[in-house]
This record gives sequence, structure tokens and C-alpha cells, in this order.
Amino acid sequence: MQWFININSVAFMTRTLDILAVFGLIYLMLSLSNDRRTLLMVRGIIFLLLASVISDRLGLQLLNFVLDKLLIVAAVAMGVILQPELRRFLERLGRGDLLSLIQPTASRRSSGETDSVIEEINDAVIELSQNRTGALMIIETGEPIDDRDFSVPGVKLNALLSKELLHTIFQTSTLLHDGAILIREDRVLAAGVILPISERAASREIGTRHRAAMGITDRVRNCFCIVVSEETGSIAIAEDGILDRPVSSSRLREILETKLGNNRPKTLGRAVPRFNWLWLNSSFKNLVSRKSSEKK
Repeated sequence: MQWFININSVAFMTRTLDILAVFGLIYLMLSLSNDRRTLLMVRGIIFLLLASVISDRLGLQLLNFVLDKLLIVAAVAMGVILQPELRRFLERLGRGDLLSLIQPTASRRSSGETDSVIEEINDAVIELSQNRTGALMIIETGEPIDDRDFSVPGVKLNALLSKELLHTIFQTSTLLHDGAILIREDRVLAAGVILPISERAASREIGTRHRAAMGITDRVRNCFCIVVSEETGSIAIAEDGILDRPVSSSRLREILETKLGNNRPKTLGRAVPRFNWLWLNSSFKNLVSRKSSEKK
């Protein structure tokens, strides 16, 4: 009991709670973003914040002054760069959708969105194969791929995935057909990506697209590649640096469901209803009007 009365212990608990609240708020905002560079930027801001606190404790006034000014600039830059994430955060907070803020981004993806992605990719690959249009697709299955793993990052698109978009990109008349596309969840992040060529021994029958698919999957484990041959129209799958070909259309769908279907949310028991401020307000008004009518 005396430990709680001690002013130093109370001050320590207050500061600890303050720090945990700040980190919790940062986590909620970052849960709305999947950008690896954003996470690295926030990590740098946290480092500056800790360095500022330590310099203040050690009495390094000049260093603490410089770090405080850097934190102000970093906070402004963070507000500009994270503008979409902050807008989504405030919108969900205003709707009272508190549960979705705690859940990770991957678990918030509905099974309908996952099925739509599988359908779009499957249909696009089959039609590209029938038309003998060469294609190379990188599909992420885990953490975002660093741009440094590519020989050339390509052109940033960040467009909604669709069968029509994939057909348009890989048409030989377009400037982005020569290279790979990067797919993350339901977005086409980039096109015209140049990949490192695999150094493994392979058959002479395969071309540059197949060797590039083997090269990137050998370097990066959290992805797999779909390759459509321009000469034969055959479909191949590359994973862990190993090429599996030819792949039938039915087996292609099975692979997509296996690789991408694992991101579907798993719920146990009954769903927890969301706390809705509008519903609470309307219920309160109905209760008041009912009481007033009973008095009359």
C-alpha cells in the first residue's frame, strides 16, 4: 500500500501509461497502412523521440534543442505523408468502428475481396495463355517486397486489380508490357519491373521471363510468380527459385486459392457487434419520446 502512495512510483506509472498510450495510437494509425517505407519512417521518428528524452535527462541542452526541432519537422512530414491513413483513422473513429482499428489489416479483408482477386487473376492468366500473350506476375504472400530486390523497380501504378488492367499492361503495343507487374492484395503496385535473372541451371527451352521468375523467388521467399509463355502460351509457377510447368487452368486456380485463400479472416463463435454512436443516439431519443408519451 505504501508503494502506491509513494509519489515517485505514481509518477513512474503515469509516464509509463503515457508512453504506452502514444505507442498504442501510433499502432492504430499504422494498422491502416501496409507500406514498408512508412513503417521505417515511423521507426525513425520513434528513435528521435527516445533520443530527445535521453538527451533531456542527461542535460545535453544543445542536442535536445536540435532533436526537438527535428521532431517538429518529422511530425509535419508524417502528417503529410500519412494523410490517407489519418483520414481513414478519423473516419472509423467517428463512426465508432473501434474494433476494426485493433484488428490487423490482413484480417480485415473479407472473403469476398479474396475471391474477387483470385477470379480476376485466374481469368486474366487463362485468356493471356489462350492468346499467347507473354506475361510475368509477382504476387506477394507475406511482408512487402523491398524495391532493392528488383533490378529496376518499374513504374508505380497502385491501381485496383482487374482482368482488363492485366490484359492492357501485357499487350505488346504498350510501353509497360516488357517486364513484370507487382501485385499486393487487390492492388497492382507497379508495372515494367525488371527482375534479377536466376543463376540456377535450367532447361534451354525456357526464356528470360521464366529465369526472371526463378531469380526473384529465389531471392525473396514471401512471393510466387505466374509466367505465361509468349511462344507456347503455357502457364508456369515459380516459387523458392523452382519452376513448375506446365500448369493447367484447374491447377492454377487451386494454387491461387491455396496461396491467397489463407488471408481470409477466421472467426470463432458469433461476431461481435460494432459500437455505433448513431444507433446509441437514436435509441436514446426513442427512449425519451416513449417516456414523455407515457407521462401524457
